[in-house]
Amino acid sequence: MEKIVILTGAGISAESGLSTFRDEGGLWAQHRIEDVATPEGFARDPALVQGFYNARRVQASKVQPNAAHEALARLQRDWPGDVVIVTQNVDSLHEAGGAKDVIHMHGTLAGALCSACGHRWTAPPEMAVGESCPACARPTARPDVVWFGEMPYFMDEIYDHLASASLFAAIGTSGQVYPAAAFVHEAQAAGARTIEINLEPSPGTSGFDERLVGKATQTVPRWVGHLLAPHT
Repeated sequence: MEKIVILTGAGISAESGLSTFRDEGGLWAQHRIEDVATPEGFARDPALVQGFYNARRVQASKVQPNAAHEALARLQRDWPGDVVIVTQNVDSLHEAGGAKDVIHMHGTLAGALCSACGHRWTAPPEMAVGESCPACARPTARPDVVWFGEMPYFMDEIYDHLASASLFAAIGTSGQVYPAAAFVHEAQAAGARTIEINLEPSPGTSGFDERLVGKATQTVPRWVGHLLAPHT
């Protein structure tokens, strides 16, 4: 059966109340990306970075999955072939909505990482500066999120999925950040049909065969219903 690979970005979680990079007044708007989302920023001011991600963790704990998350979980559950969800988001809303085996290419707010030995564990609600790694005991704990300038996780696995996809969908992502921005071209090179579902067309839409424009909570359930109609 056809394999569907779905890439999601901040736009799918925005309607649950999580701010994106570009939201005015949101958490990101209060800080420069260079200060809170780069290894250099963490080295320069670890207290600022830990505080920022502690605030994001609190924000993420207060929101619920929306109809778009739940629709993708339904697609994953009812589609006769494979449905692989790759997300750029660090929240857990896909899982809360019922999705399984989500590939978090940018890590998760729920995780902690030792920058010395690479050990990973569940992050506490509030991480302190100099928090010790439970494996090596060094005071080098950081959020397990991929910062600008770092390589996203699971790239080999993602490219393998793109190479065997029959349909690729990008949902709620600007298409401006690489390597994710190139996924549509990888999928097309493998012969997949491609679709963008977004609040507004992204600058890189020339790579897509089809576009659906509108709120994710409206467009994604409709799209899923259309895909599943012949199988129900």
